[in-house]
Amino acid sequence: MATEGFAPAKINLALHVTGRRADGYHLLDSLVVFADIGDHVRAVPSDALSLDVTGPYADAVPQGPGNLVLRAAALMGGQARLCLEKNLPPASGIGGGSSDAAATLRVLAGFGRALPSDDAVLSLGADLPVCLLARAARMSGIGERLEPLDGLPPLPAVLVNPGIEVSTPRIFTALERRDNPPLPPRVPLLPDAPAMARWLEPLRNDLEAPARNIAPQVGEVILALSAQPDCLLARMSGSGATCFGLFPTEAAAQRAAAALSAAEPGWWVRAGTLGAQAPARMDVAPS
Repeated sequence: MATEGFAPAKINLALHVTGRRADGYHLLDSLVVFADIGDHVRAVPSDALSLDVTGPYADAVPQGPGNLVLRAAALMGGQARLCLEKNLPPASGIGGGSSDAAATLRVLAGFGRALPSDDAVLSLGADLPVCLLARAARMSGIGERLEPLDGLPPLPAVLVNPGIEVSTPRIFTALERRDNPPLPPRVPLLPDAPAMARWLEPLRNDLEAPARNIAPQVGEVILALSAQPDCLLARMSGSGATCFGLFPTEAAAQRAAAALSAAEPGWWVRAGTLGAQAPARMDVAPS
């Protein structure tokens, strides 16, 4: 038997950098949701650990011991034949590698294996805890403190990457200030996407300014999203270069995605919905 899992794109609706520890790790306060757009992981029990990668971004997945999927599987005892369908662009600020690793942990847990400790999960990366949770959350500390959030409205959205990779360490190094104010103390219950966009508007992604300086394409994407009819809010996710636009309806998001794809055929453009909980999509099928 095989287990299959969905590795959804992680979107930082807001990301405030609030400090820096003595060991160099940055402290964050971020509102995270997940999309119905992502990668897929399939696992079959085996006597050895192996990984096959398919999909449009297969060639961008690093091989060898640094691969996050293999590292996650090793924490679960290895011994599985894994297949990753890579649909999300690499190094793009939407947690692709971390979500792949988290999905690997979930599918291997489907074989009855125990999940690793919280510290072991965090050792794979700061986004791993929230990607393993795979639901809307306020993420703080270096990523280890999670406050799950219920009641967020579905957010029709368009995700856009201009076809470039951005170095996360370089973005953090370029920050002018690391002691910014945190998010508001409470995330309110809001009825719909327009209300959510209004609440988000005064918040920030503190990594956006350095990303725009290093990769001007980020600003071009945000401008293009903002120019689409009915766009409620356009912002960069994570350390970039993927940006998102929020729309009042799925139809409006689909129209915007079609227009952007036609205008910029070299960009990765996807319409979808950002939700309070990522689609489970954990299935069991004959191997």
